[in-house]
Amino acid sequence: QVQLVESGGGLVQAGGSLTLACAASGGTSSRLATGWFRQLPGKEREGVAALSWSGATIYNTDSVRGRFTISRDNAKNTVYLQMNSLKPEDTAVYYCAARIGRYYSLRTDEYDYWGQGTQVTVSS
Repeated sequence: QVQLVESGGGLVQAGGSLTLACAASGGTSSRLATGWFRQLPGKEREGVAALSWSGATIYNTDSVRGRFTISRDNAKNTVYLQMNSLKPEDTAVYYCAARIGRYYSLRTDEYDYWGQGTQVTVSS
């Protein structure tokens, strides 16, 4: 069983930056594909970025278009989401998710393990 714990959310002004962290424990954490998702108020959860266990990345370019970067520190079993040039429309609960194996995507139904979420609020 894989446990995921997010941290790093908070309140930031538009144009600012935040870095979210997702610490994984249990299971085969070194072979996890990890994704960041977010849920805006009243909307469905959407994929933001994903990272395969081999280091390949994909992004939801429509929403984050060069502003967000996903990365991993294997020694710490932690995946990060660096968010720059934040906008009020980025305000959401951000979730980390993982699945064991090679496949990775931005689809919520492809992931088996989820963190509890962390709130990001961007003020105008």
